[in-house]
Amino acid sequence: MTVSEDFNFTDQGGEFEEQNYPVVFGVTFTPKIGGIVAGVLGIAGGLWMVLNMVMPAWKTFGEQQSKANDLRTQIEEKKSSIKSIDKVKAELAEAKKQQIQVLSVFANEKTLDTLLLDLNRLIESGNVKLGANDERAKLRRFVPQSEKPEVINDGYFGELVNGKLKRSSINVDIVGTYEQIQSILRNIERLQPLLIVKDYQSQLAPTPVITDEAGNQIPKLGPAQINTSFELQALMPLNTEEVEALAKAEKDKKSAKKK
Repeated sequence: MTVSEDFNFTDQGGEFEEQNYPVVFGVTFTPKIGGIVAGVLGIAGGLWMVLNMVMPAWKTFGEQQSKANDLRTQIEEKKSSIKSIDKVKAELAEAKKQQIQVLSVFANEKTLDTLLLDLNRLIESGNVKLGANDERAKLRRFVPQSEKPEVINDGYFGELVNGKLKRSSINVDIVGTYEQIQSILRNIERLQPLLIVKDYQSQLAPTPVITDEAGNQIPKLGPAQINTSFELQALMPLNTEEVEALAKAEKDKKSAKKK
């Protein structure tokens, strides 16, 4: 079989007639235009989703992330504060410990009550080693200058001490040899309360005499005794009531000056 005739598409009775496409607003929606429109609608839909769904969600995520960062910062600050609090507590405990140690150096009302007994004990402890005929050291006078301790305001210990401490002053007379007096003063320094020896004075005591077998009085041989007198000051910190009373008195004094 041979084909000798030419194809003539125009004579095929319209087998390839133009297809009918929808027309909207005067625009024929061919496949190409339909594809473009679908693409534009897809882009528009994507933008709508971005603006109405993605962006709010992203904004919420950013806010939550910022909030989380703030909380994390607060937690770190609180951890740092806790460490600082622990450090401050440790420093406070150490300060209280040191305060107790410092206060233990000073005298108090109880130590003053037993000071006479303590001083007598110190003197008698030095007499234990003496022989029967040796002269013994004696406490001859122990007289407080006032019934109650006085607040220090005379600047004797420096301006910083004024209004912070009080003292109880006691006049003391002791008789004994030089070695005995020296030992007694050293032992006073070792007593727990802070005691200060002031206005120290000493002079030779009259030589004791003894009566011999013939009834004659003769000077007793041995180390000479010394009459020693001094003022013994016991220093004490003010209690809370005394500090408040002084502060009130100072405030009233300043108010009176202004008037």
